[in-house]
Amino acid sequence: MFNSVSFQEFRATLRGTIIEPIDQGYEDARKVYNGMISKRPLMIVRCADVADVIRSVNFARENNILLAVRSGGHNAGGLGICDDGLVIDLSLIRYTRVDPQAKTVVAGGGCIWGDIDHATHVFGMATPSGIISTTGVGGLTLGGGLGYLTRKYGLSIDNLLSVDMVLADGSFVTANANQNQDLFWAVRGGGGNFGIVTAFTFKLQQVDMLYGGPMLYEMSESEEVLKWYRKQITDVAPDDLSGFFAFLIVPPGPPFPDHLHLKKMCGIIWSYTGPLEKAEEIFKPIRAFKTPALDFVGPLPHPAMQSLFDGLLPPGLQWYWRADFVKELSDEAIEKHISFGKTMPTPLSTMHLYPINGAASRVANEDTAWSYRDSTWAMVIAGIDPDPANNEKISAWSKQYWEALHPYSAGGAYVNFMMDEGADRVKAAYRDNYDRLVTIKNKFDPNNLFRVNQNIKPTLKQ
Repeated sequence: MFNSVSFQEFRATLRGTIIEPIDQGYEDARKVYNGMISKRPLMIVRCADVADVIRSVNFARENNILLAVRSGGHNAGGLGICDDGLVIDLSLIRYTRVDPQAKTVVAGGGCIWGDIDHATHVFGMATPSGIISTTGVGGLTLGGGLGYLTRKYGLSIDNLLSVDMVLADGSFVTANANQNQDLFWAVRGGGGNFGIVTAFTFKLQQVDMLYGGPMLYEMSESEEVLKWYRKQITDVAPDDLSGFFAFLIVPPGPPFPDHLHLKKMCGIIWSYTGPLEKAEEIFKPIRAFKTPALDFVGPLPHPAMQSLFDGLLPPGLQWYWRADFVKELSDEAIEKHISFGKTMPTPLSTMHLYPINGAASRVANEDTAWSYRDSTWAMVIAGIDPDPANNEKISAWSKQYWEALHPYSAGGAYVNFMMDEGADRVKAAYRDNYDRLVTIKNKFDPNNLFRVNQNIKPTLKQ
């Protein structure tokens, strides 16, 4: 594997720490967000800076050790960890720097989105991210970055200005519109296939207070709600208004009223980025459509919107995800959705439809690696439960749901919502962009050092 002298030299050169199976903190250090994933690496290197990342990449390459990279650890398939390999843990490279005049923020590779929201909100600004503030900036961005601001301001990658990266040969580069343009194209949706991003620079948008939150309806009304929602998102809603549809089971506690606890329902989680003084006017026809069983929509700060569900979904739950992009939501597909919505197997299991047809759709499929700009929604089906004894139940429901709806999909899925599903699914995720990604992979990582990911396999070997 590797000789003890080289390992001791490696350890001595680091400012960060190496955690091995014999160390007291190992069991906690190897955990990732998805409790269904349990892998045992040879070592976890908590890098203190870019120099540690470079030394770790060189050590893994020179000793032919399997390498995984972890930022926030939220990856659906647990691809920030590996068995019998070296994990580069970026969690100590966690800093932000806001330039309010330039309207930019620089974030270290170990940041979570809550770090960026905290740093930018005092300036009345934000950049598009996801819906859980504990998600890693690195993983979400490199996969694309869907969230509440997608219809108004695009994906996270549409607001990405530059990245600093450590490549497979240990070199350190910057990629942006003027430098390493092919690499910059690839990392905007191509995942961690091309190197380790140690810093991200995003442009900021004027986002301060939002008008948003959940509206829940009876499951018996779900067909009517889904058909109305379909028209709202495709034909009516301005870019300022976004809302994702969900099947859910109401959590048994505050702020939800007692009579709704553990009830299967459908809902729309709205987010309006326009002027607050116009919010009531915008939502007047929405509320006129049908009186919801619960209406928690109102003004709230952007960071509060981003963290609405953090408490419901702490690290360590068992997750099984399946996903697809969706262009059209047919009546037949709606019927099948409802049949599975009614059979959600556990209180946290859910299905979401995230709209992507606003600003994100005005970027061409070939302009970034993210290739489904022409879809209307990203669908994710998630079986979730705290108890590993229910893993088979939540996995079977998710798989059967996905198999029933996949024929109505656009063919591929958002890589951040995918488990480890094989090469064909990766190719389907990138469609016509896949061959170009392979060419760039051949250039920057021909020996596939960075392969614990939704892997784009190189075709060259050195």
